[in-house]
Amino acid sequence: EVYFKNLSKQKQKEVMEKNGNNHKLRVCVATCNRADYSKLAPIMFGIKAEPQFFELDVVVLGSHLIDDYGNTYRMIEQDDFDIHTRLHTIVRGEDEAAMVESVGLALVKLPDVLNRLKPDIMIVHGDRFDALALATSAALMNIRILHIEGGEVSGTIDDSIRHAITKLAHYHVCCTRSAEQHLIAMCEDHDRILLAGCPSYDKLLSAKNKDYMSIIRMWLGEDVKTRDYIVALQHPVTTDIKHSIKMFELTLDALISFNKRTLVLFPNVDAGDKEMVRVMRKKGIEHHPNFRAVKHVPFDQFIQLVAHAGCMIGNSSCGVREVGAFGTPVINLGTRQTGRETGENVLHVRDADTQDKILHALQLQFGKQYPCSKIYGDGNAVPRILKFLKSIDLKEPLQKKFCFPPVKDNISQDIDHILETQSALAVDLGGTNLRVAIVSMKGEIVKKYTQLNPKTYEDRLELILKMCIEAASEAVNVNCRILGVGISTGGRVNPREGIVLHSTKLIQEWSSVDLRTPISDALHLPVWVDNDGNCAALAERKFGHGKGIENFVTLITGTGIGGGIVHQHELIHGSSFCAAELGHIVVSLDGPECLCGSQGCIEAYASGIALQREAKKLHDEDLLLVEGMSMKEEEVVSAAHLIQAAKLGNTKADNILRTAGTALGLGVVNILHTMNPSLVILSGVLASHYVNAVKDVINRQALSSVKTVDVVVSNLADPALLGAASLVLDYTTRRIY
Repeated sequence: EVYFKNLSKQKQKEVMEKNGNNHKLRVCVATCNRADYSKLAPIMFGIKAEPQFFELDVVVLGSHLIDDYGNTYRMIEQDDFDIHTRLHTIVRGEDEAAMVESVGLALVKLPDVLNRLKPDIMIVHGDRFDALALATSAALMNIRILHIEGGEVSGTIDDSIRHAITKLAHYHVCCTRSAEQHLIAMCEDHDRILLAGCPSYDKLLSAKNKDYMSIIRMWLGEDVKTRDYIVALQHPVTTDIKHSIKMFELTLDALISFNKRTLVLFPNVDAGDKEMVRVMRKKGIEHHPNFRAVKHVPFDQFIQLVAHAGCMIGNSSCGVREVGAFGTPVINLGTRQTGRETGENVLHVRDADTQDKILHALQLQFGKQYPCSKIYGDGNAVPRILKFLKSIDLKEPLQKKFCFPPVKDNISQDIDHILETQSALAVDLGGTNLRVAIVSMKGEIVKKYTQLNPKTYEDRLELILKMCIEAASEAVNVNCRILGVGISTGGRVNPREGIVLHSTKLIQEWSSVDLRTPISDALHLPVWVDNDGNCAALAERKFGHGKGIENFVTLITGTGIGGGIVHQHELIHGSSFCAAELGHIVVSLDGPECLCGSQGCIEAYASGIALQREAKKLHDEDLLLVEGMSMKEEEVVSAAHLIQAAKLGNTKADNILRTAGTALGLGVVNILHTMNPSLVILSGVLASHYVNAVKDVINRQALSSVKTVDVVVSNLADPALLGAASLVLDYTTRRIY
C-alpha cells in the first residue's frame, strides 16, 4: 500500500513538472440548475480547499437565474463561491423549439466567456441540454472537458444528450461499474475514465446524523411525523409531452386519494413544464391542506426530507440514485429513468396509465424501510476526482483514443410483474429421471414434474418439450411469470451455445446436442444450459452456503461424482468447458477402473455406482447382510445396503466406506492445494456419510495454510433444479437483494 501511495505521489510530481512547477490547473465549473449543482458543489468545495493546485472559476447559467425556479444561483453565493459569469440562456416557451433556442443562445454567449477565462479544463455534469451547449463550446475551442456521470442509461432525450457529451469529453468520472463498462463500450479510452462514485454521496452518507425534524416541520407543517409524508418530484418527458402531462395528472389524483401529507416540487425547465404547473394549479395543489408546492428546496434540506419520507414518487433521477442511500421507498413513474441501476427500494411503474395502478404502488411502498444502497457511491468520490485532476498532463495531445469492447445489457423490474412471482423453468437431466420444476426467485420449488429419462435422443427431447410446455401453462395458474428456462445436464456442456458436447455413459445418445434452439423456439423464452456440477455450485452461490462467498468449491456425491468451482464470485468453465470435473481427479495409480476409462478416479471409489459395485461383491460372497438386515429376492443391491450394513457393524462394509471417504478427501486436498477456496460444500445423497472422513484427511494430508477451510454439507434439498433456475434468475433480473 505504501509503495503504491509513493508511486502515485511520484506520478503527480512528474505531472506537475511537465505542466510547469508554478502552474495551477485552472478549472471552470459550469452549473445550469439545482440538480447538477448538488453534484458539482462537493467537487467545487474540494477544488477551493486546495488553492496550491487549482484555480476555480464558476459560471452560472440556465434555470439558476430564473425567478420561476427559485433563483437558485443564490445558494451558490450562500456557499461562498465567487460567480465569475452569469449567462441568461433560457428562452421562454413551452415546446421543444424553446429548448433548441436555449441551446443556441448559450452557444452564442459562451465563446466570449471561455476566451476570457481560458480554463485548462471545464467540468460538465450530466445530460441536460444546457450541458450539451457547454461541452460543444469547450470542445470546439480546444478546452479539455471532464464529464461527470457519463455512461449511465435512462429514458428520453437525456440518453442521447449524455452520450453526445461523452463523445465530446476528454475525461470521464462515472459512478458505477456498469457506467464504466458502457463508456468503454462507447470506445472511450480506459485510462481517461475514473470510477469515483457520485460526488453527492459524499454528503449524503453523512447527512442522517443532522437535526431533521425542524426541516420537516418547516416544509410540511408542525404536525408531520417521520415516515408519514411523501415527496413528489416529476418532470416532463420531452419525447412524449402529452403522455407525461397525463401521467402527472394521474399521479396527483392518486396522491389526493392516498391522503398523506405531500411535498410537491416544481418540475425542471423542459418543454411541457409550464403545462405541468397549470395541472397543479387546476387541481388546487397549492391550496390543498395535504400538499405543499415549492419551487426549490436547498439540497442539504432536501436530503433530510427524502431520508425520512414514507415514500418518494415521480421520475427524477434523484429517486433512483440518491434516495437509495437512505433506503427510502421510491416509486419511479414512466420511462424517464428506464435502464438506470436501482436498489431494491425502487418500484417501477413504467406504464402509469391508470390512477389505480399508481395508488396500488403507493400502498405497496409507503412506509417501508429498505436496506441502504451504495450502488452510486461510497462517500469518497471527491478525493478521487481531485487526485484524477492532478494527474492530468496538459502537454498530452487532445486527440482521443478508441477501443471496442463488448457492451453488457441490463434489464429492470416493472410494476406490471410485481403481483406475479418471477420464476424460472428448471430442467434436470439425470441418469435415471427427467425433472422439470417451476422455481421462484426465492428458491421455492412451486411445482415439480418427474418422468423416467428416455433412452433415445428423440424421445428425450420430445419429453423435455412436452414437460416444459405443461409447466409453462401451469405457471399461469399458480401466478408465476416464467423468465426463461435453465437446464442442468450431465456431461460436458458449452454454455455459450447451449450445446451438450458429449455426455457420460449414464445418459445415452447425448453428444453434440443443441438444447437451446428447439426449446427456445417452442417456448419463446431464453434458454441457458450448463453441466449439473456447475449448476449445483450456482445453486449454492444464490441460495445456499456459498451466498456471498468469493471462492468456494461444490462436490456432488451421487450416482457419479461432479462439482463446480466459484472463483472471485464467478463460475469457472475452463478453456474447453471441462473445468471442475472433480470426480475424475486421480487419487490412485492402480485403483479401480472408472466409467471414464481411467483408473483410480475419485468416482471409481466414492460414487454411488462404485459403492453399489462393492456392495454386490460382498453380497455375492454372502458377506453383506448382518443381523437386522433383510433383502427380498428380486431386490437390487444398492449403495444404500452397503451404508446400512456399515451402520449395523459390518466391518467390511465400513472399510469400503472409509476407503471411499479417504479417496474423496484426497481429491479435496488436491483441490485445496490448487484453488485454495475458503469453503468446500459437499452435496448429494452421500454427502453426510463422507463429511467427517473428508475433514480427517484434510487434517492429516493438507498443508497447514489450507487446513482452516470450512467443509460443510449442503442444506439445499434439490441443488440441480435450483442451480438450473439460478442460470435464469441471475441473468434476467436486476433488482438488488
